[in-house]
Amino acid sequence: MKPFYITTPIYYVNDKPHIGHAYTSLACDMIARFKRLDGFDVKFLTGTDEHGQKIEKAAAAKGISPQDFVDEISQSFRNLSTILNLTNDDFIRTTEPRHKQAAQHLWNQLVASGNIYLGEYAGWYAVRDEAFYQEDELIDGKAPTGAEVEWIKESSYFFKLSAWAEPLLEYYANHPEAIQPESRRNEVLRFIEGGLKDLSISRRTLKWGVPVPGDSDHVMYVWLDALTNYLSALGYPSDGYQKYWDQAIHMVGKDIIRFHSVYWPAFLMAAGITPPKTVFAHGWWTVEGEKMSKSLGNAIDPVEMVDTYGADAFRYFLLRDLSFGQDGDFSKVTFINRLNTDLANAYGNLCQRVLSFIYKNADATIPTPGEFMPEDKALMAMPKALLPNLRSAIDNFHLHRYGETIWQIIGEGNRYVDAQKPWSLKKEDPVRMATVLYTLCELIRQIAVLTQPILPLASAKILAILSQEKSDFSALEVALKPGLKIDEPQPLFAKYV
Repeated sequence: MKPFYITTPIYYVNDKPHIGHAYTSLACDMIARFKRLDGFDVKFLTGTDEHGQKIEKAAAAKGISPQDFVDEISQSFRNLSTILNLTNDDFIRTTEPRHKQAAQHLWNQLVASGNIYLGEYAGWYAVRDEAFYQEDELIDGKAPTGAEVEWIKESSYFFKLSAWAEPLLEYYANHPEAIQPESRRNEVLRFIEGGLKDLSISRRTLKWGVPVPGDSDHVMYVWLDALTNYLSALGYPSDGYQKYWDQAIHMVGKDIIRFHSVYWPAFLMAAGITPPKTVFAHGWWTVEGEKMSKSLGNAIDPVEMVDTYGADAFRYFLLRDLSFGQDGDFSKVTFINRLNTDLANAYGNLCQRVLSFIYKNADATIPTPGEFMPEDKALMAMPKALLPNLRSAIDNFHLHRYGETIWQIIGEGNRYVDAQKPWSLKKEDPVRMATVLYTLCELIRQIAVLTQPILPLASAKILAILSQEKSDFSALEVALKPGLKIDEPQPLFAKYV
């Protein structure tokens, strides 16, 4: 089994999860599920980033210790994995001993390679972003992200980032797949070509962080600390971490592309480690045409969405409605229309009308077919024939095309039902009715196998009704057995107004 490694960004625990966190996690989960079904040895990682000045201040404001503060918020992200029905194999916290040991080892490797030196930092720092900014990057006295900045002057360790501009450009020239989509790749290349300055990678006035090895007066810069999670979860520096690392895919929001595609690969190359295979930066969500903000109180709570509409419905909308990689807008009207049109009226209706008819009119048994007509064979061949296109959609991060492609076949299935009219065939031609119903059961079974990455709960229900145990993609090669009893089907998806 070929190894495959996919990660969410490590979520910062300064607030509860929102739609942006859910979106990234669900995208990773969809890809991880597909790869497992396609025979890969998958490792899917998520977790929480728990150090930095922002955490220290937030904990002080609540009158509790930083550790108590991060324990509470981190748990909300761990709970989200369950609520969203994620299949992550690990959940890493940067306050764990395994992570601290890995981060300090990486630091020592950077020291040994001559890429760290002690100096003094004087410049602008945004606590909200946990990031340093140059004077020419400020916009109206604020960070490019809009965050407030403060002037900091203190003793600091520096990473020789300036020495890695040419190696980074050479690496990206030889590995065009390393930054995606192309718009983000171009953004990163322009930033590197503009010249890189050495990066402050420690703080002396901050105490809540990973201590710098050999100098406990300093803690590691939160991004050097946090990014190391992708290695620490693999057991770095112990032997064996390379098995998955060579296939690493980082899924991130576009706001943190610089950290993942400039700083992180430079740290890695300086330590003698190959950069991740791909960093994919997706877009942001707005809500009803407006940017999400605390002041507007318009953030979409993924927990409330799942409670109201179900995990599959929320998942389907996020991964189907927006062209992956671009910005998108969450509109309740669009959300409801998508659920009703695609799930209830198309997929749900196909399954319910066929399986209910068999349950009531065919002794709740998958019929034994007669001779297949060309239209029967063509319909049953459609889902399996989609697999190469679905692989391409996953491998090229065209996640929205996954559902789009399958729903074309669902439409064909509904048109086939209307054309064949099995209810009329019951008296006119029972053998033909049996063949039509078998054809539709086989179609539904194959669709349920293919929809597992995007609708895992509904797919499992359909496969259970059809008494199917094998559900990876090899199941597409084994035809449905006639004579199997089916359970009474219940509507898969609700309709909303």
